[in-house]
Amino acid sequence: MIEKMSETAREQLLPPLLENGWSLDEERDAIAKTFEFDDFVAAFGWMTQAAIWSEKWNHHPEWSNVYNTVKITLTTHDAGGLSALDAKLARKLDSL
Repeated sequence: MIEKMSETAREQLLPPLLENGWSLDEERDAIAKTFEFDDFVAAFGWMTQAAIWSEKWNHHPEWSNVYNTVKITLTTHDAGGLSALDAKLARKLDSL
């Protein structure tokens, strides 16, 4: 079972993500970010890459897509909040 992120891990893993455009969800233990692309094809291509990594790591985002914009929320439902997997996936999504 995946464990919820400790306070020490939060202090190490979250600041770089927050500096890179991620934000803490004020209503629950999650992080969120909006990605914008040139057009729908670019957004969908990025989502396809993200889906492959998500499936590989068995960690799936909550997301929505409207034309060139993808909104993502990451949390680990099994842990009841943020886990190290959320930080790992956020870093990967930023690098795609």
